[in-house]
Amino acid sequence: MMIIGACELELYLPEAGSLKGKRSVIKSLLARVRNVFNVSAAEVGHQDLWQSATLGIVTVTNSSVHADQTLTHVIHWIEDQYPQVMIVNQSLEIIT
Repeated sequence: MMIIGACELELYLPEAGSLKGKRSVIKSLLARVRNVFNVSAAEVGHQDLWQSATLGIVTVTNSSVHADQTLTHVIHWIEDQYPQVMIVNQSLEIIT
């Protein structure tokens, strides 16, 4: 059985003073999330705003518990590793 876990995170980057500064942080964050958690991740919204970003993070597994745990760990990891980024909204969905 294939289970898909999907998470959408809306971020606020108060220190970003330009699109270049924002993209630097987001690019680093996405690369590290992919490497640490073996998930797919991309910026899916607010690409043209300096201090906002929307990320999509997806994992595929055979267990809904594992999908939920993985995405929850990603969220907590972002909060710990990127204190300059605030998660202002999040949604998590498990598709069976």
